[in-house]
Amino acid sequence: MKLIKIFIFLLIFTNCEAQEAKLLLEQKLISAPENTPIYKRLTENVDGQTTWKENFKYLDSIDIYAIKYLSDGLKINGLLVKPKKQGKYPCIIYNRGGNRDFGALKIAHGAITLGQIAQKGYVVIASQYRGNAGSEGKEEFGGKDVNDITVLTEVLKEVNDADTDKIGMYGWSRGGMMTYIALTKSNKIKAAVVGGAVSDNFRLIKDRPEMETAVLSELIPDYENNKNSELEKRSAIKWADKFPKNVPILMLHGNSDWRVKSEQSLTLALELEKNRVPYRLIIFEGGDHGIFEHKKEVNEQVLKWFDKYLKNDTTLPNMKYHGR
Repeated sequence: MKLIKIFIFLLIFTNCEAQEAKLLLEQKLISAPENTPIYKRLTENVDGQTTWKENFKYLDSIDIYAIKYLSDGLKINGLLVKPKKQGKYPCIIYNRGGNRDFGALKIAHGAITLGQIAQKGYVVIASQYRGNAGSEGKEEFGGKDVNDITVLTEVLKEVNDADTDKIGMYGWSRGGMMTYIALTKSNKIKAAVVGGAVSDNFRLIKDRPEMETAVLSELIPDYENNKNSELEKRSAIKWADKFPKNVPILMLHGNSDWRVKSEQSLTLALELEKNRVPYRLIIFEGGDHGIFEHKKEVNEQVLKWFDKYLKNDTTLPNMKYHGR
């Protein structure tokens, strides 16, 4: 009888452990896009029938999910987009820009930003970050909230069709800063792309003082007492030597970007050059913060980079000085 009780106890304990180990708590399919605000922008009426506009017909080939997962014990919200067709697909972790509600992920991000990548044969996952869009915790603008994206390499293991041996990371603006930090904390990322990325917060607050008063000082813990050290932690320009040398980085920036000046990417590129980190820098003439003037080319460059290093397993570039 005692043995039976011990067995039952062990069975219950094992099940509890398994439940605790689960990171992906919820994966809810967004199955009725007609009820979302973005629907009218993506459709048109043809002979009395509502159909996707030509540029958005790919939406029939992907599924968009609202997800909830665990990070440091906090319940974090996000989006997951993947092809409907079953298979084994490389993964991309997308890091949003902005702070708090500004830049929060909407269904439009799932349908367009993430969806355009997923339709090409990728599982794409994105976090709202802690403290945002119903997520638990408090945002730190590049502090402990970086854990909310590095843990996604583990969350992806619980996603059907995800090939977790092939994970890339893609971040824009503040999301680019998060990507830079994440590359120094995770060895699971094989390739990265950043756009309009913050690499020097000292320069950022010099160009835009309101970023310090309205964002950094409000979100970064104990900012007043640790300003320099906290800004340095979030400024890749200060620790370019920490970047892994086996993760190629594609840097995209518009030279008419007033939010994050293109000099930030130019200066970081010189530091990557010194440290022989594989990178490619593309500066788009007249491009704004989102490089909307060259959006088609931007999207093509992003996919080419991930196809090259994730899908095709292209050999890393030879960063040793060589040639005749």
